Amino acid sequence: MKVLFKALSRMVTAFDWPLMIVLLLLGATGLLVMHSAVGGTDSRYADHLRNLLIALGVMWIVAMVPFQYILKLAVPFYIVGVVLLFGVEFFGSTTKGATRWLNLGFTRIQPSEMLKIAVPLMLAWYFHQRESSLKFYDFFVAGGLLIVPFLLIAKQPDLGSALLVFGAGFCVIYFAGLSFKLLAPIMVVMLVGMGGILAYQDDLCKEETDWVVLHTYQKNRVCTLLDPSNDPLGKGFHTIQSTIAVGSGGVYGKGYMSGTQTHLDFIPERTTDFIFAVFAEEFGLYGGVTLLILYLLLVFRGLAIAIRAPTHASRLLAAALTMVLFVYVFVNIGMVTGLLPVVGVPLPLLSYGGTALLTVGIACGILMSISHYIPSRES
Repeated sequence: MKVLFKALSRMVTAFDWPLMIVLLLLGATGLLVMHSAVGGTDSRYADHLRNLLIALGVMWIVAMVPFQYILKLAVPFYIVGVVLLFGVEFFGSTTKGATRWLNLGFTRIQPSEMLKIAVPLMLAWYFHQRESSLKFYDFFVAGGLLIVPFLLIAKQPDLGSALLVFGAGFCVIYFAGLSFKLLAPIMVVMLVGMGGILAYQDDLCKEETDWVVLHTYQKNRVCTLLDPSNDPLGKGFHTIQSTIAVGSGGVYGKGYMSGTQTHLDFIPERTTDFIFAVFAEEFGLYGGVTLLILYLLLVFRGLAIAIRAPTHASRLLAAALTMVLFVYVFVNIGMVTGLLPVVGVPLPLLSYGGTALLTVGIACGILMSISHYIPSRES
């Protein structure tokens, strides 16, 4: 009886309730806006509901696993993820010009998603092992562990996922003690590069100009961001229509299920990458600000868990996963409002997509595990 009671108690106390409440509110908001985006409760809405429930279930299971056991999975999880990326490179399925999926026979997976968890977990484990004798060269080793999956994902090509993986890993490296002085030259080069693009965009954005390091479609996304009106019915269509939808919502919004841009099919990918445009059109500025507050609460709770985490590894991983969630939101909303180039980054808990929802569920489950983590002598 005591064993059963202990198990039931563990199932209930596994949740970090402040974090859970925010996730439930975001999940409910996602169901509401998805209902409007699809125009009812068709199979796509049912799939989103199923995926959301699966993600919450997986989050619950992960939350019940003590963090020391999660940390032990770091090396095999990372190795499997990198092997699967090599599998994509040689045996991957190609869709719309991108080779991002691996067909396992019974299902098709996108290994880049698991690396968003595996890379920061691996780096947190590495710095945990080196905590007492951290040397300068350890940052080079960590950089190698990060750059391999980044390059493999970027080659698919999937620059959006590659940058998210890089961002997750870089957060761990930076929080582990990387000197800001080493980053200053990189930031200067980036600022000079962006200034150069702005100054010479007319020449750089010509069709015959090859950017060498970027694919043509990636160059077009940057040029479209600078001036979407150059091709309003082609490359600039996504950006123009999404910004029109956001702006037409005004302060109070057009009302639930009353968004003209949405229901006249002007918003592209309105259930996935551009779902924030649907929300902003129908709920306006007030609704958009409320949604941003919910995401800020999610980030603040994640950072609070990181600050209170008892070990070096748990602090690094909690902070990195929280920053990944922040980057998801920042990039998606920046893309929809025309502040950033269009990339395939979903809005957490609102966008349709089973793999992305599962990634968010696992990340939040790990945060919950860390929030209740009491290290033993062995860990």
